[in-house]
Amino acid sequence: MQINATTAAVNPYAANTLGQNEKESADFKEKIKSGEISGKTLSQAYLVEYSQSVESYSSGNLEAQSAPFDINKVKDILKSIDFKAIGYTGKPIADMNPDEAKALVSEDGFFGVTQTSNRLADFVLSGGGDNVDKLKAGREGIVRGFNEAEKLWGGKLPDISYETLDKALAKIDEKITLLGGNILDSMA
Repeated sequence: MQINATTAAVNPYAANTLGQNEKESADFKEKIKSGEISGKTLSQAYLVEYSQSVESYSSGNLEAQSAPFDINKVKDILKSIDFKAIGYTGKPIADMNPDEAKALVSEDGFFGVTQTSNRLADFVLSGGGDNVDKLKAGREGIVRGFNEAEKLWGGKLPDISYETLDKALAKIDEKITLLGGNILDSMA
């Protein structure tokens, strides 16, 4: 599996995407200044931008979580991920022995279900606050990021990834419900 420049450019946590994201951001800001984007359209644009950010963040986390399982795909995936951007500052994964790698994806490991699902959900919850629309957009972004990770992987991800997705979405769904939102609208 090759991760091409187009795929890597979608993920702001992947290497070498800073220039493109800055250009898109500058173009967006220029449209706001010119009045091309305003009012309800501006709110919708921010929701879309937020959702895309969540998608990229979740894709990077899920790619990193699944990387240790298939040695043939590990090298390509590892090259595309900026581990510091998702908070990992430990030993380089490519330098780990099998026991160290297994510890990373164990229940309490950095890329285990608990820590990864918390990072994903907390990213959405902190960005969405008490705004149900933002929380739903963030939730949708996580699902799209997960789907992108499946495409990069070339099919079904390891079971740990599905457990992580379920746990992250449950945490977000709980907040949406608490705020009076309808979870079914987010699942359509």
